[in-house]
Amino acid sequence: MSHDGPHIDPGDVVQLWADARGLFFAGVFPPYASPAWLDLEPDDPKRLAAALDAAEKWRKYGDEEALIQWFTDCMRARPPLAEAVETARRAAAYVPPPPHRLQATTGWPPIRVPGTDKWRHLIDGRQIDLPHNRTRTYREGGAAA
Repeated sequence: MSHDGPHIDPGDVVQLWADARGLFFAGVFPPYASPAWLDLEPDDPKRLAAALDAAEKWRKYGDEEALIQWFTDCMRARPPLAEAVETARRAAAYVPPPPHRLQATTGWPPIRVPGTDKWRHLIDGRQIDLPHNRTRTYREGGAAA
């Protein structure tokens, strides 16, 4: 396979690399693929320094499309901060209503008290919690009390 254009002597590669690194760290080179970069000779260390810079930016920042997407996402409109503060203030000020007061009613069977094993009865106009749902207690061998 033949290559057209100038050829760099293998002995000069080390010197080219050293010069390119020096220029890279000094920042003295045109941007990669710019018209000024295209005008450089193939064996110019500035050309390699610009390629090193482009490779380092690619490593650090990734794909240009992904970077543009990131900037676009950053610039997306968001709800105003005052709106979020107002929402948080309303949430903090909300006080739930008191729980329903459980009451047994005349003519209805006893009500199971939630979260306990008790039943609420209405006996002689008083709310009484008992461990059973019978209104009257029965004694073994006897009549209802």
